[in-house]
Amino acid sequence: MSTLERSAREEMLWLMVKIRAFQEKLNELYQNKNMPGSPHSYRGQEAIAVGVCRALKSWDLVASYHRGTGHLIAKGADLYVLMCEILGRADGYSRGRGGEMHIGDLSFGFLGNTGTVGATVPVATGAALASQLRRSKEVVVSFFGDGAVNQGVVHEAMNFAGLWKLPVVYVCENNLYAMTVSLEKSVAIKYLADRAKAYGFEGKVIDGNDAELVFEEAHRAVEKARSGGGPTFLECKTYRWDGHYGGDPGFGYRTKDEVEEWKQRCPIKRLKERLLSDGEITQQKFDDMSKAVYAEVNAAAFRAQTASLPLKEADLNSVFAEAPHGKCR
Repeated sequence: MSTLERSAREEMLWLMVKIRAFQEKLNELYQNKNMPGSPHSYRGQEAIAVGVCRALKSWDLVASYHRGTGHLIAKGADLYVLMCEILGRADGYSRGRGGEMHIGDLSFGFLGNTGTVGATVPVATGAALASQLRRSKEVVVSFFGDGAVNQGVVHEAMNFAGLWKLPVVYVCENNLYAMTVSLEKSVAIKYLADRAKAYGFEGKVIDGNDAELVFEEAHRAVEKARSGGGPTFLECKTYRWDGHYGGDPGFGYRTKDEVEEWKQRCPIKRLKERLLSDGEITQQKFDDMSKAVYAEVNAAAFRAQTASLPLKEADLNSVFAEAPHGKCR
């Protein structure tokens, strides 16, 4: 039985619906050629972002990767500002210059994300080292996909974290495919979490489509890290419903039957049915909530589409620095 209170379970459900709605709006904008770049869909993986971030304190930190919209929303990003960034508008988190894959804002504990596979794992590890040295009790979560586990910097970072017993939780969102390559064709072991033993800390495989289970395991790992117990590797088994990016139909390397099978394990449907069964919500309440959430996302998208573009002069900001004597160096 979950230790979550009724209100917390409802909040997690609403937040997952918000992430789903936001992603579907991005997919729509991309298909209608109303956004630059291409979305990296998080549909189907919502329980991981919500379950893990629910286990964090407001001052804890998160480092993400290219599929990061779910983590941003779960950690507290403003929908309008986030949409502006993705649409290249001046009101965005990176003033419209970062796009979907280059967003960071420490005001709500988001260290950043990047399109370079595995690159934020050492960033999260470094932030955990800083927390340890400052004795500030901040815990850092490192989100990454199964495709990142074969990157050298990931091994180096985890080895360092195990050696120093850093306050970091490594959350691998194992959606079974790195772009178009299945996990079984790229890794020689069955469970990625088994690698944690080589780094000297615990690894655990969990159902990443069960939001409450993700919360319970993440909460345990976070409190362990905060109390000086060192890192934990959580391998969350899940599945992305869409292709790797907007232009990828998601088939050819995956079958339609496989995709449909995983859609039956929808994390939103799972928690919704649990709350309905427990009498904590009604179908009418869920429908009303969903309608309100989708309206909120649509409003943020409409406002962002009409927001100002960055000034041309802004292209040079943060690129050149002026020396004290007026000379660039």
